Amino acid sequence: MSPQSFKTSLRVTWADTDAAQVVHYSNYFRFFERTEEEFYRYLGFSFLDFRKRGLWFPRVEAFCQYKKPARYDDLLEVELTVEELKEKSAKLSFRIANKETSDLLATGYVVVVAADKESGRATWIPPEIVEKLKPFCK
Repeated sequence: MSPQSFKTSLRVTWADTDAAQVVHYSNYFRFFERTEEEFYRYLGFSFLDFRKRGLWFPRVEAFCQYKKPARYDDLLEVELTVEELKEKSAKLSFRIANKETSDLLATGYVVVVAADKESGRATWIPPEIVEKLKPFCK
């Protein structure tokens, strides 16, 4: 069975672009994070829910490979899959395409670790979250 993916659309704003009028490279990580946030919302929880449980999910690794530039007012489709799910961490993969032309613009990932907010130490990802992530695993 192939994994599900989560997709959302984002419009490139003027603030996302640099002097060359293309999306600044650092903003692709913001697109990843916005998509991750929408993904959690789709699954029925949010960063605030994690915080109430005394958890946070710091990034321990991030990567982006740029294929083609995105420009002001482009409509992007960002696809998220769970590339790897471990007891205390998850690797979330992203694919960004121009929704109107289907051109692949960037691919990347972030590795997040479940951590106790008080101690800062890695902890188990709660089972109910793991169960909701499983259908999106590669």
